[in-house]
Amino acid sequence: MNTFSVTILGSSAAIAARNRGLTAQVLRYGRELFLIDCGEGTQFQLKRYKIPMGHINRIFISHLHGDHFFGLIGLLSTWHLLRRVQALDIYAPAPLEHILKLQLEASGTELNYPLTFYPLSAEIPQLILDHPQLEVSTLPLIHRVPTTGFLFKEKQPPRRINPQTIQHYGVPFQAIESLRMGADFTEPSGKVIPNAELTLPGPESRSYAYCSDTAYNESLIPLIAGSTVLYHEATFMHDRASSAAEKGHSTSVQAATIASKAKVGRLLLGHFSARYEEMGPLLEEAQSIFKESVIVEDGITYNIQ
Repeated sequence: MNTFSVTILGSSAAIAARNRGLTAQVLRYGRELFLIDCGEGTQFQLKRYKIPMGHINRIFISHLHGDHFFGLIGLLSTWHLLRRVQALDIYAPAPLEHILKLQLEASGTELNYPLTFYPLSAEIPQLILDHPQLEVSTLPLIHRVPTTGFLFKEKQPPRRINPQTIQHYGVPFQAIESLRMGADFTEPSGKVIPNAELTLPGPESRSYAYCSDTAYNESLIPLIAGSTVLYHEATFMHDRASSAAEKGHSTSVQAATIASKAKVGRLLLGHFSARYEEMGPLLEEAQSIFKESVIVEDGITYNIQ
């Protein structure tokens, strides 16, 4: 089974504070690394936590508030100086393409590597990446500017071979792969042996839902239902619910409520206001609603399983 995990590079909202950097995460699936958001200082966090940034070939930007993308031009420039040659794909709100072009032109930089830009819509959920083993879809969020979350969902793993029935029916080695993919087996006599007799269910597919800046939004629930792990912003404690709504953010209680209603496996809370020195009260609020809540820490890797 492929490694599936997320490393938090930054978990502070708006400004870096108390050993918490600005929003950025690295999602690992097998040998691939995906960068999710890129707040100022992200490349330093990548080095600090010994993440091989040259292995990142896809970047997902949720929205165009500075704490989620101001680190991007610096990272692109560093890769240029390091003579990167492999292609890079960026999935982001459409205006970012123009912003990056202006920044590169102003510095007289022509990147050494191909950069492909995929503009996102924040209106409806869309499949934006069909990877051989993973699908990535957008999650429309409610914020002050167009904003999307991202759902990384593993495709259904292949079925497992049942060695007893395979031997019983004399299934040849050449047919094994098609059986794993769900095909039936036809004997030389023409008799069809159903796949369910020859295989066992594979492991359950895993998923990671990333909900960056958003007000409380129950329309997310059917989109993220059953996710293995949900990351949901919790900028404020619940006594500031009115301020959260005004600014397009959520409270710890609201994040936990979404997790509970969506029946996810685990909730990661992040994007904390710099006003909070102690995270314990936010965690207590969340766990009173959804027990499997965790306060994320920069540099920590969380397995998705």
